[in-house]
Amino acid sequence: MTDLLYPDKPRPGDHVAVLSPSSGLPGLFPLPYELGLRRLQDDFGLKAVEYPTTRKMGAAPEERAADIHAAFADPDIKAVIASIGGDDQITVLPHLDGDLLRANPKPFFGYSDNTNMLLFLRNLGLVSYHGGTVMVELGRPGAMHPLTADSLRAALFTSGEYELTPASTYGDVNRPWQDPHTFESEPDMEPADGWSWHNGDRIVEGTSWGGNLEIISWLLMADRVVQPVDAYAGNVLFLETSEDMPRAQEVYWILRSMGERGLLQQFPVLLMGRAKSWSFENQLSTEEKAHFRQRQREAVMRALHQYAPDTMAVFDVELGHTDPQLIVPVGGRIRVDGPARRIVVTY
Repeated sequence: MTDLLYPDKPRPGDHVAVLSPSSGLPGLFPLPYELGLRRLQDDFGLKAVEYPTTRKMGAAPEERAADIHAAFADPDIKAVIASIGGDDQITVLPHLDGDLLRANPKPFFGYSDNTNMLLFLRNLGLVSYHGGTVMVELGRPGAMHPLTADSLRAALFTSGEYELTPASTYGDVNRPWQDPHTFESEPDMEPADGWSWHNGDRIVEGTSWGGNLEIISWLLMADRVVQPVDAYAGNVLFLETSEDMPRAQEVYWILRSMGERGLLQQFPVLLMGRAKSWSFENQLSTEEKAHFRQRQREAVMRALHQYAPDTMAVFDVELGHTDPQLIVPVGGRIRVDGPARRIVVTY
């Protein structure tokens, strides 16, 4: 694939669309959502514009697609930011007008279930941005994480290279969004071990492809927005797993299927996000969380050994459902420098 188009960036004072292409959770949990809106205005200088389904739970796929079209078609809207993820954005894809989106390119920010939209835009030849939702990253209790805020600011407003920075601490234990006390202090953090490198003896640079592993597995099953495997030759793969906390065996099965398809081995490097290892339904201890992450890493390595033994891999990159979160361009350039232990993205 030739280089994709980077849409023009917003400037402070511009209007940006805040959409819910997946779930209308802002209507159910207004506290983190409205905190995120205030930070968009006060910290980033952007004016948020809501659409009919932004706070609407259970909105039909056609309604959500109509909001996406309206936001992209409006010349006063300079970027589109997802409120949060969900689990059924795949049903919105058939209702999207690719010609309209391609003719009105805008930076789009989202992750998790928004992997659907990110990869749809990539197929249109447009760079988009994995990360930075209103409710989670902008609506973080207490304050935005400095690494997240710096990365999001750079991705929103600047063009060019940006070096990702490993975090010294991380968080993945949440507090209830319906409780106002949740937002009075920052989340608890734990020591982070930094990135872990495999086959890190080379430099790889390429166009990025990836997102949430569970969503990608659904897209593969439905044969949506996935191109012939050779279209990804030489690309940089990035993957992360969600608060659903898929078992290590399931992670291996998904990657095995990608290998059997001939897809996994197209990528000379994999950036694997730090695994989310706690949820309200699965409240693991510190030791159990470490074991969960180790098992997931072993599952990824098992698949790589089988299907892509020469692929370089970097584990525990801050690009997924844990805190802080670094923004990754989808369809943009990423340079992974193994000897120098550096990752540089192009926003």
